[in-house]
Amino acid sequence: MSLNRNEKEAVVTDVSAQVARSQTLALAEYRGLTVEHMNKLRVDARAKGVYLHVLKNSLARRAVAGTPFECAAEAMSGPLIYGFSQDAVAAAKVIADFAKGNDKLIIKAGAYAGKALDANGVKALAAIPSKEVLLAQLLGLMQSPISRLARVVAAIAEKKGGGAEEAPAAAEAEAAPAAA
Repeated sequence: MSLNRNEKEAVVTDVSAQVARSQTLALAEYRGLTVEHMNKLRVDARAKGVYLHVLKNSLARRAVAGTPFECAAEAMSGPLIYGFSQDAVAAAKVIADFAKGNDKLIIKAGAYAGKALDANGVKALAAIPSKEVLLAQLLGLMQSPISRLARVVAAIAEKKGGGAEEAPAAAEAEAAPAAA
């Protein structure tokens, strides 16, 4: 199905708007994937906030022209699916996770922070934990010294408190034989 000039302009405008909001681009060859697999990939991408679209490569090149993703333009050949995401790792993670379970989806390239990534670069980007996980790890790291200090103080208080309870009992035991 060929697009007329107005439809092509609309596609380029839509993709350019996504590019302007995105941090990451991931490209993968989808040759041989069934419609069922493509739909599952799209559902996964939508759930994680990734804009996933099959585009004509010439239109994709126009959409990324003059943006940090222009460095990936030379990799835009063949039947590709384009994944754009606002989260730095989401697009790479969605495509890499799906590629692990389906050998017909082949990661080709990507771009992040104005730098072109090869297939291994996209996989490395996908291996980075999400922002939420990194924040949770940082918070755990920050809480660790405070919680250790609280446990030590509680142990000292318990030790001193335990010694204080034993002292009156020992005093009563000493007083009882003296009274007899």
